[in-house]
Amino acid sequence: MRIAVVSPTYNERDNIGWFLESVRAALPTAQIFIVDDNSPDGTGVEADRLAAELGNITVVHRAGKEGLGSAYRHGFNTAIDEGFDVVVSMDVDRSHDPVVLPSMMAAVDGGADIVVGSRYVPGGSTVNWPLHRRVLSSWGNRYTGFVLGLRVRDCTSAYRAYRADVLKAVNPGSTRAEGYAFLTELLRRAQAQGRTVVEVPITFVDREHGTSKMSGRIIAESMLLVTGWGARDFLRKVQRVFGRLLGRGKRSQ
Repeated sequence: MRIAVVSPTYNERDNIGWFLESVRAALPTAQIFIVDDNSPDGTGVEADRLAAELGNITVVHRAGKEGLGSAYRHGFNTAIDEGFDVVVSMDVDRSHDPVVLPSMMAAVDGGADIVVGSRYVPGGSTVNWPLHRRVLSSWGNRYTGFVLGLRVRDCTSAYRAYRADVLKAVNPGSTRAEGYAFLTELLRRAQAQGRTVVEVPITFVDREHGTSKMSGRIIAESMLLVTGWGARDFLRKVQRVFGRLLGRGKRSQ
């Protein structure tokens, strides 16, 4: 399989070297796409230096900070256009251990359309998270799964592997969410298409270097979008039920 790894970056200079070397060790033949939003700390410059040293690394330099969803859309579309078979998404901040990548590729090879690195399946965990963040993440994922009827325990995990043809059919380029709701939107579309989603356990380690990009605005966007999608899905179900009932009533007359 031709594998592309897509990772957005913003101010990750302290982590980029570890990330690129670790991914290269886990998947020696993968092509890595770093989508950098003009990081003020020089992440893009350091990525360029490492790309020349390690090879099979493409650094995309964008003009400014445009958001997580936008960065993934750019990277995903590039990987799809270049004909890769599998597209991996993961964070650069050391929270996603590349040692799990071979297991994720094995799941794809075994028939999964999407593989999610999950904190909330048996064997999965989080490390060094304060209690309030664990509660927020766990509650947010449960709420999202319930409202949208998703059969995935970790809806917001960015650590994923997609079959490229499935990712193309899900059409990330037509999404609008910019924060972690972008990841939920992809799963919602995939489930609606009947795609096979498999979760593999990961140990999520909180970052030690740099600053988290999570913010109140991102959380609010996610909750508002999830609630809106859930409401629309519910209304569509109600309309379908009434449509069937009306159809039966007309046939019985």
